[in-house]
Amino acid sequence: MSETVGGLSDAVGRLPPESTQQAVGYPSLFLLVALGALVPVVPTGAVVSSAAVVAFHQTDPLALLYVFLVSAAAAFLGDVTLYWLGQRGVRSRNGSRWLAELRARAAPERLEQAQQKLTDHGVAVLVLSRLVPAGRIPVMLACLLARMPLRAFVRGDVPACLAWAATYQLIGILGGSLFDEPWKGVLLAVTLTVVISGAPAVWRRLRQGRPHRPDSAGGHA
Repeated sequence: MSETVGGLSDAVGRLPPESTQQAVGYPSLFLLVALGALVPVVPTGAVVSSAAVVAFHQTDPLALLYVFLVSAAAAFLGDVTLYWLGQRGVRSRNGSRWLAELRARAAPERLEQAQQKLTDHGVAVLVLSRLVPAGRIPVMLACLLARMPLRAFVRGDVPACLAWAATYQLIGILGGSLFDEPWKGVLLAVTLTVVISGAPAVWRRLRQGRPHRPDSAGGHA
């Protein structure tokens, strides 16, 4: 473990000049976040938080603003592309691979909750869907099944992506402000995002693992 941390420290200490970091970093950040939005396997929250830590330690006063704008734009592009692909599947009699992937990633109970929230709150639920871990896909699928037009989805997704980028950037700023060395801030930011993202799944497993308690009246019948 100490060798890994030491290697990370050495790597960060040998980072190229800021101009080179920005020329490579912003396009990489955009691609990773857009890919993570389109194919939900990349931990995009950790990517944004890590980029915010590095930006926090740069001398460019606009670095954090660039990270925020790039992250939000990439998330929006990925969401809209995925929704458009999902719409094609909904309209097709045979469905599509993208729609099937969305269905596979949305647990039935989460989808039912998302459909109810969509009925109650409309497109406003999209904002919360990006802030709640594992909430984006069920809400997006609920929107698709409700035949929400792409234009309406875009109206809700813009503030959702802005709020999401701001939230994970704040986590990165917190990590960067606590340590003088960027790699320590990155490590803290990644740890926080992993914990936040994994907590709901752990909680659901714990609840499912609890033994069922029969009703007291029924037990003495």
